[in-house]
Amino acid sequence: MKTNRYSKVAIGFHWTLALLIIGQIVGGIIMHRLDPTSFKFSLYQWHKSFGILILAVSVLRLVWRLLHKPPALSASTRAAMKPFEVLAAKITHIVFYVMMIGIPLSGWAMVSSSPTQIKTVLFKVLAWPDLPGLTRSEVAEDIFKQLHEYMAMATVALIVLHVGAALKHHFINKDDVLSKMLPILKSKSKL
Repeated sequence: MKTNRYSKVAIGFHWTLALLIIGQIVGGIIMHRLDPTSFKFSLYQWHKSFGILILAVSVLRLVWRLLHKPPALSASTRAAMKPFEVLAAKITHIVFYVMMIGIPLSGWAMVSSSPTQIKTVLFKVLAWPDLPGLTRSEVAEDIFKQLHEYMAMATVALIVLHVGAALKHHFINKDDVLSKMLPILKSKSKL
């Protein structure tokens, strides 16, 4: 039987990453504003741990997505969408993948290029290596830090755009786009 909903695996990836990413953004803002203490150091280690987790889950999600075609838009949704909206949706999803993988990589590169050489221990259990081949310098660390922060800010804008588009589909277009990814909603239309 053909369904117009995403699979449970795709939905699980989506909401797991959404919660992790929002948590990382909020946590990153909070910890960045704290005075240097052992608590702040601990928060940074947790931030790095969840960042590597996001990287791993994002790569798994990308592989899943490449192997599993998403459900098609319903005929009414396709008819209601303007060409620029279809293009914007595609670009937004691609940029999300770039950010979900790029932000953790830039954070990892920042730590790996830092002259302070503070070791990363994921979830207080697993020693995590530095990225090979990076020069340790304040300049390199600062470049990766700026990249990490700008990408995080861009992700906030993407999240706002993504949520706004989903709400537009649900409340204004009254189509099934949101119900495909939100398990508590019933689909409004059929293929």
